[in-house]
Amino acid sequence: MDYEIQIATLEDKETLRNLLQFYIYDFSEFMDLHFEENGKYGDYPIDEYWTTDPNYPYLIRLNGKIVGVALVKLKNRNSDVYFSIAEFFIAKKYRRVGLGKLVAKDIFDLHKGQWEVYQIDNNKPAQHFWKKVIEEYTDGKFTERIEEGRRTQVFASHDPSL
Repeated sequence: MDYEIQIATLEDKETLRNLLQFYIYDFSEFMDLHFEENGKYGDYPIDEYWTTDPNYPYLIRLNGKIVGVALVKLKNRNSDVYFSIAEFFIAKKYRRVGLGKLVAKDIFDLHKGQWEVYQIDNNKPAQHFWKKVIEEYTDGKFTERIEEGRRTQVFASHDPSL
């Protein structure tokens, strides 16, 4: 599969903003989200990916064409530093062919360290996807916690050359 994970530049901001409209549309199945009067969803706060460090916005390409977006954040909670997938979107046409799994694993490899990936309670497809990907990526070496409103997988990324 000829795919690429490309760090998005400031010049790509409008492209990300547009792609995130489709992400929000998909997500509206699981949350109470509605169109605004202009026929769009509210804009995702994408500006922080270039004004607040460290954030990592990625465009995902397949055969040279944009097919998705991944947003990664480095978080610091009570001096506990970890990476988190803020948003992950592959256009429907390109789902269920293994692309999302490959991209997710590559993103884990790009950012070595502790990870927390969470999904909201009623997004069962995301829970299934992330648990399967993380279980495969870590060879089962992860923990999962269930809190009110969400499920979180906790693990460490590894060096793919080992």
